[in-house]
Amino acid sequence: MNGTVLALGGGGFTMGPGDPALDELVLDLAGGASPRILFLPTAGGDAAAQIAAFYGAFGDRPCRPQVLSLFRLHGTTTAIRDVVLESDVVYVGGGSMRNMLAIWRAHGLDAILREAWEREIVLAGLSAGAMCWFEGGITMSGGPPELIEGLGFLSGSLSVHADGEPRRLPAFYDAVRSGALPGGWALDDGVGLVIEGEAVTRVVSSRPGATALRVDAVGGELVRSRTQPELLGDGARRVPDDVREFRALGDASRRSARRTSR
Repeated sequence: MNGTVLALGGGGFTMGPGDPALDELVLDLAGGASPRILFLPTAGGDAAAQIAAFYGAFGDRPCRPQVLSLFRLHGTTTAIRDVVLESDVVYVGGGSMRNMLAIWRAHGLDAILREAWEREIVLAGLSAGAMCWFEGGITMSGGPPELIEGLGFLSGSLSVHADGEPRRLPAFYDAVRSGALPGGWALDDGVGLVIEGEAVTRVVSSRPGATALRVDAVGGELVRSRTQPELLGDGARRVPDDVREFRALGDASRRSARRTSR
């Protein structure tokens, strides 16, 4: 069985220290007393501000944070593969998905990350770091929104920042309707999908009112279905009925996957 993926439409430690719910979820998915969490800031050009934000978010938490900077490998003695596969979580930051994938492929990191996923290391990411795991999505790396191919670990597509960058949605709809992209999800900032194997087992949010939209093409027509996420943090006790039902379906999917893998 492949590992867990946490795909965030935006948010996490980039939303500031006042919104820790998604960062806590990353560590919960890792499990253990002091998980090793590796941050890949490639999409942001290994920017110092993004790295500082990562250490600011995870440095005081019960984990072992580490950064892999592909732009600053000079003098590094540990092989990239060893750094990645010794981690419990690989967390990918946002930025330019096009540039990130090109650099990853140049270093062979795309193949290493697939190996990590197959070894059940948790893969997490926001924005470009969320879309990259799917077959494709909508990027604005070059300015206007356009289709981009992902790594294809997960079937389907993902579009991020649905409420923060609304120009993405029309391009996403057109791509799904035409078949240029397979059906998938559009996530508001602060919303995440927990995916175990190939099954979405939880839809979560750190922001009240933020939503996830499932988008598919059926008979040439666009079908959209909105999901009310499970609210994390202070609102975690207020779980709507439809979220309870979704969670129950996810539990059933996990039990089925375990039986299959035995």
